[in-house]
Order: sequence, then structure tokens, then C-alpha cells
Amino acid sequence: MMISEFSHITGLSRETVRFYVRLGLFRPTTSGKGGRRPYQLFTDEDRRAAEVVRVGQSLGLSLKEIAALDTERRETGFSPDRRTEILKGQLAGLEAKAAELDSMIRFVRAKIDWVVAGGRGSHPDLGSCGCDTAGSLT
Repeated sequence: MMISEFSHITGLSRETVRFYVRLGLFRPTTSGKGGRRPYQLFTDEDRRAAEVVRVGQSLGLSLKEIAALDTERRETGFSPDRRTEILKGQLAGLEAKAAELDSMIRFVRAKIDWVVAGGRGSHPDLGSCGCDTAGSLT
């Protein structure tokens, strides 16, 4: 399929598709048409790679990390042990982010309560981060 159809199917803009091609995330073949700039033809493998990128980004991976994993997947595949290792690493990262978000949620709730109370009592802080939050978000 050509870039317009691939773009439509994946929900990615043409510019994003071209960028991902330059990064090596997509590996379209080229046709004899198009003159000096032959048409790129995208395959189902590229469509799968687009899904890998989407999932990887949602898990917090950088494009560089996604590219490395995609290269590994294409060249050697993933053993169940390797898949488990990758997923455990991502789970640890997500759990750390969740803990950080929980801390921020507690801070914002305490800040709301403090503001509603007219600023009486001790000012809420983020705890052990060492941040000076006294002047923030007032």
C-alpha cells in the first residue's frame, strides 16, 4: 500500500510516517514509479511495526528504545524469557510513575483543602522530594 493508505490505516500523518521511515521503524519497499523519488510501498509488517510504536510509546518507551526493540524483533524474534524481561522492565517503570502520580494527587488534594480553608495550617508539601512548594500554585 502507498503512504496515503498506510497513513489512513495507521492513523499517522504522512510526515510522521516519513519520519519513522528515516528512523528505520518502517521499512517500505520502493516501486519503479515516481522517478527520482520512487514510491514507497508499505506492507503488513510495517503496519505491525506501527502498532509496536503505538504500544511502545504508550508504555513510555522512547523512539530510540522502540527502534532497538523492533530491530531485535525483526532480526531474531523474542523468546518468551526476553519478552518477559522487557515487560517486567516496563512494569517497573509504570509502577514508579504511578507512585509519583499518587504522590502528586495527594499533594493537589491537600493543596485544594488548604486553599479552601483560607490558607490556614501548614502548607502542604510533596514530602521527601525536597521541593520548595510554598510558593507554587498559589
